[in-house]
Amino acid sequence: MKHYPKNVVRRARTLLALAVACMLPAAALYAQDRSASEPIKPLPPKPALDAKKVELGRLLFNDARFSDDGSVSCASCHKVEAGGADAGRKLSVGVRKQSGTINSPSVLTAAYNFRQFWDGRADTLENQIPHVLSNPREFGSTWPAVVARLSADPKLVGAVKEVYGTTALSQRNLSDAIATYERSLPEPSRFDQYLRGDSQAITEDERQGYVKFKSYGCIACHQGVNVGGNMYQRLGVLGDYFNDRGGPLTTDDMGRFNVTRRESDRHVFKVPSLRNVALTPPYFHDGSATTLEQAVQAMFKYQLGRSAPPQDAAQIVQFLRALTAQSIEKNQRGATTAATAQASQKP
Repeated sequence: MKHYPKNVVRRARTLLALAVACMLPAAALYAQDRSASEPIKPLPPKPALDAKKVELGRLLFNDARFSDDGSVSCASCHKVEAGGADAGRKLSVGVRKQSGTINSPSVLTAAYNFRQFWDGRADTLENQIPHVLSNPREFGSTWPAVVARLSADPKLVGAVKEVYGTTALSQRNLSDAIATYERSLPEPSRFDQYLRGDSQAITEDERQGYVKFKSYGCIACHQGVNVGGNMYQRLGVLGDYFNDRGGPLTTDDMGRFNVTRRESDRHVFKVPSLRNVALTPPYFHDGSATTLEQAVQAMFKYQLGRSAPPQDAAQIVQFLRALTAQSIEKNQRGATTAATAQASQKP
């Protein structure tokens, strides 16, 4: 075996180390290429938001004084800790215990929707609030009444002054605080990690579910950062959903038509985001699908014009579960562990 001078060996080792170091950024870049080439994009980093404004918005989001009888708040129908919707209810309960007329969508990633509400009648989070406030079945109130009730709370007035530099509560600063809080809510999922290059972040069934989600064409409507929420689509492209559902048509069944009065917009809705979708049954604007499995089969039938083989549908459901925010998954695991430990201590 040939022996080289020590200085030559040291130099060779140095060059090798440099070569490896140069390869690492390239490998990292290659891992990131997945998100660049995929139709679904990972959540961007959290925006820089005023922490005090976010906290003020959180307080207001949970404040029932926005409703006429003080019985409901934004959080009553949008439970942040449980998917941001009113899971388990077809229709939420509003002021004076009145039933709503449409299923509550999740608020967790509403900041990334291109429009708000199923029919897209509000263009921003801020402009969504007056619709809820004045709806006689939701809050049934007015801005002057809300401002008067909240202005009687010295502690809240002080919090508003600290954030906005004024003791004058208004539709503008109250809406801004709530919308800022809502913009703080999006949290990444394991699938976001996968898109950013971590192949171990999701299971093989979840990965296969994503492959099938794309190959069957679900991706045509559910893509982008929010896995939806960025376009309109007719409910029943390749099948008569409403005829099969049965029952009388409601005003809310008309969808976007209620906003534009164009016949072409009848039964057209904003495509919902699928982030955290596993947490928010029942599904669709009318809450007609009680499980995620039923919702997948319905979309195959009415949007794709076919049925889904059971294994493929099951894997797509697994993929959809991978879109749940990791922070919520962690809390669920913690709750399960605590419940198991408590059960084991019973005699």
